[in-house]
Amino acid sequence: MVLNKKNFNAVVVVEGKDDTIRLKQFFPGIETVETNGSAVSKEVLAELKKLSQKRDIIVFTDPDFNGERIRRIVSEAVPNAKQAFITREEGKPDKKGNSLGVEHASKEAIERALSDLYEVKPQNSDLTKEAYQNLGFVGGSNSKILREKVGIKLGIGYGNSKQFYKRLVTFGVSLDELVEAVKEIENGK
Repeated sequence: MVLNKKNFNAVVVVEGKDDTIRLKQFFPGIETVETNGSAVSKEVLAELKKLSQKRDIIVFTDPDFNGERIRRIVSEAVPNAKQAFITREEGKPDKKGNSLGVEHASKEAIERALSDLYEVKPQNSDLTKEAYQNLGFVGGSNSKILREKVGIKLGIGYGNSKQFYKRLVTFGVSLDELVEAVKEIENGK
């Protein structure tokens, strides 16, 4: 997806005006809908449902608890919404005390996130909890680090062991894809 072209026919769902300002700083023609925090109103959801009939909806929220809550609410209301993620590192604020978020991401991080879109496709995943555990995503001293690295590699965000498993299944990541990602990380790729 090329963001500089006029044919970018998507509406990007963000949390607030700081996110919109950041996106428009790099991509002036981009259109957003702001949820104004994690209590997504019925009016915003109705607007997104209506927009989704003619345009793509991309959920692009902060890599934190509230961002994930918004993502879940919007995705339930608009099942065909595409998902874009920045990593926690990419959303890290410059100043201490500021919260993690899209408003701190670089142009390159935003371009990458809006180019690597995911759709909800749980029917495509053959991943089992047992295989997930056997790959080291649960209970090990390096499990959290592995989840973060695989989340970055696959571009699907982060999560604790339960959330991350659910995310892999939700986005249709197969066992083969997951094994390949783990191997590449172990080999330093």
